[in-house]
Amino acid sequence: MIDKPIQYNGGYVLGISLISALGGYLFGFDFAVISGALPFLRAEFLLDVWWEGFLTGSLALGCMLGCMVAGKMADLYGRKPGLVLAAAIFALSSIGMALSGNLSVFIIMRFAAGIGVGMASMLSPMYIAEVSPAEMRGRNVSINQLTIVFGILITNLINYMLADTGPDAWRWMFGLGAVPAVLFLIGVIWLPESPRWLMKAGQHEKANRVLAKIGNEHFVEMTQAAIQKTLVAAPKASYADVFQKTVRPALLVGITLAVFQQLCGINVVFNYTSTIFESVGADLDRQLFETVAIGVVNLVFTLVAMWQVDKLGRRPLMLIGSLGLAVTYLVLAFVLQNGASAGIVSLLVLAAIALYATSLAPVTWVLITEIFPNSIRGVGISIATVSLWGAYFVLVFTFPVLAKTLGAYGPFYLYAAICLLGFVFIKAKVTETKGQTLENLEESYIKH
Repeated sequence: MIDKPIQYNGGYVLGISLISALGGYLFGFDFAVISGALPFLRAEFLLDVWWEGFLTGSLALGCMLGCMVAGKMADLYGRKPGLVLAAAIFALSSIGMALSGNLSVFIIMRFAAGIGVGMASMLSPMYIAEVSPAEMRGRNVSINQLTIVFGILITNLINYMLADTGPDAWRWMFGLGAVPAVLFLIGVIWLPESPRWLMKAGQHEKANRVLAKIGNEHFVEMTQAAIQKTLVAAPKASYADVFQKTVRPALLVGITLAVFQQLCGINVVFNYTSTIFESVGADLDRQLFETVAIGVVNLVFTLVAMWQVDKLGRRPLMLIGSLGLAVTYLVLAFVLQNGASAGIVSLLVLAAIALYATSLAPVTWVLITEIFPNSIRGVGISIATVSLWGAYFVLVFTFPVLAKTLGAYGPFYLYAAICLLGFVFIKAKVTETKGQTLENLEESYIKH
């Protein structure tokens, strides 16, 4: 008897991936809102460069805590409860930031927002990876990055429109974050639990029902068999187990790529657009307009990445992006140092955004969700994502100080060097993952 070919319910998989990816929108919102709000917050709270960096980076500190909570929660209780909690925290903290009466309250609320963002930034791509067949996993996980950049673009547009409404415009900028958070919460309630977590928890019948919605009977049988094989004699889901010798190669790649995605420097462009363009004489209106242009380019080239990630592959995109950023940063630093016009700076900034959006931004998240074993995927992704947010805090906290000391151009020479090092690491340690099941990748990366 000849087995039926594997078939997928692509519309269903896409639908639940889109709902889960709304967590990325929250990520994009809080990531971008600070860029438009900073000119108002400087005046409201009389910020110096140290407090400006800490206020911006306080989101990352919350994200680190959120990732640690989400990692353990995901392995013990499933992926869905963490997504629900993330949405609720984000909605409440958005309102809290909008109503803040002093700097301390604002930072506490931004830290709380970071907890929600951190949970969503880890759980959304992990959930999508676990419900997506191998042939469409790269594209579907990249949807999470698409919603991040969509959130950045919409937030930048709203910031631009609110900029002329008075000194309290920043309150509306933050408060409006409650709207997508509530929509995300409603959507997550409808989602099924991850079939891979259900299998690990011994809930085989429920896992079978979810898998049957994703693909035909042959797909269900093959997927269940593959998952079960990886769970036999599997280690307990603890942080200590992630550091065992067999998992270290995957952990090294996951942490290094996560840290590199941040220390490559692009997020100072997102968060400190106003600082960079103020250094070349641009007024507030031009500064906020540049945030919109950045959002548009980010969105367009994220679509390019989604088109190519399952065709060209993960590794080539990462190599092109890291080397391209290194060259672009060197030119950007040179023209900033020599007083170039805002137009030239804008072209180079947008070129850097295009390279990042096509490579490091989406592909890092795809790889992080792919390389860890089923049994400890939640904890493994948690550690990598905590490392990512720790690097983000270092980046955004240090930029105002470095820019004041070295000039706005100085840090970009450093970021260029980091990108070259990242290129060398990717070439030496990252293997291609496109088109392989999570279970096959588990065998290849654990033994790599």
